[in-house]
Amino acid sequence: MPAIDRTRLTELLAAEQATYTDRHPRSRSLFEEGGNLFGRVPMTWMNKWTGGFPLYLDRAAGNRITDVDGHTYVDFALGDTGAMAGHSPRPTVEAVSRRVGELGGVTTMLPTQDAQWVGAELTRRFGMPLWSFTLSATDANRWALRLARLATGKPKVLVFAYCYHGSVDEAFALPGPDGKAESRPGNVAPPVALDLTTRAATWNDLASVERELAHGDVAAILTEPALTNIGIVLPEPGFLEGLRELASRHGALLMIDETHTFSVGWGGATRAWDLEPDVVVIGKSIGGGIPSGAYGITEQVATSVTRHTDSGDADIVDVGGVGGTLAGNALSTAAMRATLDAVLTEDAFAHMTQLATAFTEGVQRTLDELDVPWSITQLGARAEYRFTRPAPRSGEESAAAHDDEVDAYMHLAMCNRGILMTPFHNMALMCPDTTRGDVDRHTSTFREVVGALYA
Repeated sequence: MPAIDRTRLTELLAAEQATYTDRHPRSRSLFEEGGNLFGRVPMTWMNKWTGGFPLYLDRAAGNRITDVDGHTYVDFALGDTGAMAGHSPRPTVEAVSRRVGELGGVTTMLPTQDAQWVGAELTRRFGMPLWSFTLSATDANRWALRLARLATGKPKVLVFAYCYHGSVDEAFALPGPDGKAESRPGNVAPPVALDLTTRAATWNDLASVERELAHGDVAAILTEPALTNIGIVLPEPGFLEGLRELASRHGALLMIDETHTFSVGWGGATRAWDLEPDVVVIGKSIGGGIPSGAYGITEQVATSVTRHTDSGDADIVDVGGVGGTLAGNALSTAAMRATLDAVLTEDAFAHMTQLATAFTEGVQRTLDELDVPWSITQLGARAEYRFTRPAPRSGEESAAAHDDEVDAYMHLAMCNRGILMTPFHNMALMCPDTTRGDVDRHTSTFREVVGALYA
């Protein structure tokens, strides 16, 4: 197989960087003027966009984004899943506009009928009978973990190396050489040493899971059904079933985070793969772009929690910290209802998954034709290529395949040709507005960009 000529890569990257800088003077100027913002951007991760400065948004609709310099892009990033319903889907916009304008009351601390509808719909999709709302999946994870500790009486959480659960402190852990969890490189000021709160295992390695659960102090296994933020790493046959069995045997809850794996289908991987979690977390996309999140629990978990609250051991209504003043507000529940009812439907997921399959096949044709030692993996409506072959089977293997220079080149080259990929990795997501023409455009552009690298 051909190796990358690093000198050529450096030259190609420099050329793409020059093109990017030349084409985006307004974005660059706005970035340079942003001195009152920490990192010059509203949120520091926006500096992850390759090019030295991010594109600044003018407008967006469907799967199209237009920047302040007037360039329009086919958007496969889709807010890193937050805009999986597309940008400003009409049913969501109408529901939000009605809530803000005609009905009023964005946030009132009062329940709405919309919340009851969304809870029932999430039960239909994911099977959990009881739901509570947040404004992000990060918050949903945090609050559900507190309930897991309360329900089980155990202090620790088991996570997988290079997992993704938002900014949950316990999740930034790797298995250490002595078996103790250690902080992931780059983790910002963890409040305590990770081994005090977390046990870490390796994805697709049930022996590592059992070894950590054997200590008897794990309240919950917190996991995605497939790793996503380190590149898509699928579960091997029997792995998720093994997690369920091990959790039950060791008295831990199985907590499934569907924030990204909702791409698998209208009921996420939980429904598509017949999973049996004790807790389900979902966020980002269900509000059509309006900040939203939720967690669902079984009746058994609710009974365990209620037992402690009834005895006075905990107070989840007031001082327990399980909630937030804006959580479950009228605006976000209206957005969730409209998005789930009229946008992210079963038919929409069928369309999106079909396009993701075509996307995957198009990338694979280039990899085969040029004998490029990369791999691509599909997860329902999303697909992602990784700079290694065969596809990684663990978070550690996927992390080891990262290449900063190749990553920067691919993102800049695709951006300069009118295609946006997720800045954190090379993930492409389909939304209801994505077309086969968009996918074919990516296929031909990918062939051009990779062909130049392997010429």
